[in-house]
Amino acid sequence: MTETTGGWPAADLDPVRRLHVLAAAIPGAQVTEGFVAAPCDRVRALLGDLEGAFGRITPDMRGLRVVRRDGVSVEALVRSKYGMRARLHGEQRDGWCWLQSRFLLIGAAAAPDGEGTRVAFTGGVRVPGRAALVPLGVRREGERSLQRLTSLL
Repeated sequence: MTETTGGWPAADLDPVRRLHVLAAAIPGAQVTEGFVAAPCDRVRALLGDLEGAFGRITPDMRGLRVVRRDGVSVEALVRSKYGMRARLHGEQRDGWCWLQSRFLLIGAAAAPDGEGTRVAFTGGVRVPGRAALVPLGVRREGERSLQRLTSLL
């Protein structure tokens, strides 16, 4: 923790911890975290490939197309394997991705951990008219994302 000029504390969080903090603010959100025995740069490259590997890692995603990028800000069109579509807005940084629409949330993060990488996923469908996510199947999807990521490494 560092101190800013105004005397307020500032915490420097790695991408995985940042994902946990943001997900904690959303009712129904769950984070699935795991360790992969691969260098963080390699994991981050796969997670950062939104139009390629990212779709193969996320189990219910059929495709994602980035339509606008401005620095870390991203706008993308996504289609699920069930035919649902969404326009996602958010940010993508090295080891960090948080994209959301009115009805959908996708988050992924990676941070170095010794000889490997800590990885975390969150996401789900939002309840219309509320900030909550439907918690059904979120943990299972996160575990499947970890398995798919590991198989790509």
